[in-house]
Amino acid sequence: MLTAGIKGREETIVSEANSAKTMGSGTLNVFATPAMTALMEETAWKSVAPYLEEGCGTVGTLLNITHDAPTPFGMKVWCESELVEVDGRRLVFQVTAYDEKGRIGGGRHERFIIQNEKFQAKADKKGE
Repeated sequence: MLTAGIKGREETIVSEANSAKTMGSGTLNVFATPAMTALMEETAWKSVAPYLEEGCGTVGTLLNITHDAPTPFGMKVWCESELVEVDGRRLVFQVTAYDEKGRIGGGRHERFIIQNEKFQAKADKKGE
């Protein structure tokens, strides 16, 4: 059962693959904001996945975050999430990202519970 208080944690290592230069969000060899955003989304959805009904998933609908500090190659980065609100199918998370020196970003992230097959069919229909 989905209730406020569910927590998640995921981590990665900063590398060329998730750098601002490679991801196109800048020209420097530092952890990219899009990579931090993806880590935040991954942390949130994985934290609630075990509590969803069979055939259901979540999709991101809103991010309101800041990226406050750079992280160089080789450093570990992790995100911690907490489900702070459940409003029907709308889920609200507090997300915070850290590196080995401290907090690097954070904010709010909303996800919406969907039926996977129905959602995929709707998306596929757009391509016809």
